[in-house]
Amino acid sequence: MTKRVLGIDPGLLHTGWAVVDTAGQSRKYVASGVILPKPKMEMSERLVTIFRELTRICETFKPDECSIEIIFVNKNPKTTLILGHARSAAVVAVANQDIPIFEYEPNKIKKALTGVGHADKSAVDKMVQILLPNAHPKTPDEADAIAIALAHTNMVQFIK
Repeated sequence: MTKRVLGIDPGLLHTGWAVVDTAGQSRKYVASGVILPKPKMEMSERLVTIFRELTRICETFKPDECSIEIIFVNKNPKTTLILGHARSAAVVAVANQDIPIFEYEPNKIKKALTGVGHADKSAVDKMVQILLPNAHPKTPDEADAIAIALAHTNMVQFIK
């Protein structure tokens, strides 16, 4: 049975998203991109943009599950709070479609892909290319979203 996973890397200026199909050990890249609210928009307008775009993506690709990165605490609490708003807009958009959401810490995502929890970005990117050679992300946020979706396909078997 094929399962479709939506991966989300939340951000107020760049929200990466990716759709990956999985069946057993097989993975297939479907689509990915970045939601880019205009920097001059008010916070509420950016959040609505993220919400609407992810709603559209869910309606278009009909994912069975969603994986999203858990926010780590930054040195600047304001940055963490702002990122939390973007993440919340993403979560509500997906939850509003009745799609189960799975949340993962950045180190768990890295470990699920590379076997090392503190792997660097290049190691993660290399594994994404090995597992999904048809994926050609144009931005780091899009690449991260693909990694988040892939990590979920590796970890979900241990959750259920």
